[in-house]
Amino acid sequence: MNRALGTVADVAAGAWCATRKSRPRYFVERMRRDVQAVRDRDPAATSSFEIVTSYSGLHALWLHRLAHPLYRCGMPVLPRWISQFNRFATGIEIHPGAQIGEGFFVDHGSGVVIGETAEIGDNVTIYQGVTLGGTGKEHGKRHPTLGDNIVVGSGASVLGSVKIGDNAKIGSGSVVVHDVPANATVVGNPGHPVLVDGQRVGIPDIDYTHLPDPVAEALKCVVDRIIALEQELDEIDPKRKERRHQRIARSQEALDRLLHFSEGAGI
Repeated sequence: MNRALGTVADVAAGAWCATRKSRPRYFVERMRRDVQAVRDRDPAATSSFEIVTSYSGLHALWLHRLAHPLYRCGMPVLPRWISQFNRFATGIEIHPGAQIGEGFFVDHGSGVVIGETAEIGDNVTIYQGVTLGGTGKEHGKRHPTLGDNIVVGSGASVLGSVKIGDNAKIGSGSVVVHDVPANATVVGNPGHPVLVDGQRVGIPDIDYTHLPDPVAEALKCVVDRIIALEQELDEIDPKRKERRHQRIARSQEALDRLLHFSEGAGI
């Protein structure tokens, strides 16, 4: 994947920097593949004309394709101006130094941030609010490396020079600060795999609507333990059981009142 990224970047830089004639057919074909990637992955796309004129994620990618070769040539300021215009026009901020492979698709895209040393493989899909960022003021490689065929859900953050393996899926709202193996599904904060190589690690499927909530699962374990302790205490002191049921009834009444505040009573 890294070799492929290097090849793409070198060809793009050569097209801008070299004195030989340009390669318009190469860029036209690449733009055609970008449009096809949108058509393949977005069921709302009805035509190529709509995609070219209406998809901010595609516009952001094309502006980055303009800024990145200029950045690699060492041209001052202009690549960052293009990047900032890109951010203003599309709501997507891609540093001109980021390396992006073929078939990249940003769905919706608002609030996406991609850092300078990020490397993204082929056929990667990311959704709105995703951050591929750093964790501090360190120098050198400080942003994530994503393999091929990766999906990053909305609001997820992948931070630091971590590596995300091919075919991985990152659930919405996850915060990933450690490497992710290939073919894994990651959820939570901090993110942890729940599916690896087709084997369940807590969920039955890759369906994003059924990804578990790690915090809710932890609270459920605590509640189960409390119930078990209550039952043990009831066996020791039978009189306590009646008092406990009275307290539970009062708590339930208070909870019912709180849950009905939306009907006009207020909290």
